[in-house]
Amino acid sequence: MGYQYLLEDDQPAGVRVLTLNRPDRLNSWNAEMRGEMRDAIDRAANDQTLRCLVLAGAGRAFSAGEDVSGMGDLTAMGTRGFRAAARGIHDVFDTIEAIEIPVIAAIDGVAAGGGFELALSCDFRVLSERARFVMPEAKVGLIPGSGGCSRLVKHVSLGRAKELVMLGGSLTADAALQMGLATEVRPEGQALDGALELAARLGQLAPLAIGMAKLVLNTCTDVDAETGRKLERLGQSVLKLTDDHREGATAFMEKRAPQWRGL
Repeated sequence: MGYQYLLEDDQPAGVRVLTLNRPDRLNSWNAEMRGEMRDAIDRAANDQTLRCLVLAGAGRAFSAGEDVSGMGDLTAMGTRGFRAAARGIHDVFDTIEAIEIPVIAAIDGVAAGGGFELALSCDFRVLSERARFVMPEAKVGLIPGSGGCSRLVKHVSLGRAKELVMLGGSLTADAALQMGLATEVRPEGQALDGALELAARLGQLAPLAIGMAKLVLNTCTDVDAETGRKLERLGQSVLKLTDDHREGATAFMEKRAPQWRGL
């Protein structure tokens, strides 16, 4: 696809790297970029050959979120118009969270505001040593409104979430790792390499099982324990009948690597 603000790179084994490409503005998004992100994520969600999606940022940032210089246009829409526009980016994040393939954020630089929220919607976050998570909304009279409250509080304690949101705090890569917000930390410039290595590890596992695990785990954060166990049994009953399960069991007995087909 010929996007203006995104780069797509399809790699072997069903891995796609989607790079936010507005480095002169720290990969902050305007209306055009939001539309491109929506299209690219929708296409990924409907691509049956895709096994893993990696999100990265060009230049010295992952993303600074919404472009502050364009916020006046959003304000001019009025409250109802603003909520309608906000749903557009929320739908992107929700699709990333729901898509039944792993999504990895490769963060080499700052992830601020909506960029932090984009990272929170991913399943894994590989950071470089220069990465920073920042929530500056309180400094401009706002709150994180694209999952920065609702998703963050599921990753960290309520107290930690309040520190970040209400104090406009920031996190170094090492602090994010200690809090469980980072999967791993790599040297500067190597976040994407780490994300691709993680994608390769995930690619060695049964894709239907990985997708089901993501679906059940995400759902279990919002339901009681008994409902969660019912979902586990339901998911397992579906996987039990797949060709991939039979292949996995046979490969285990034959002491060889399984050949996954996603069937």
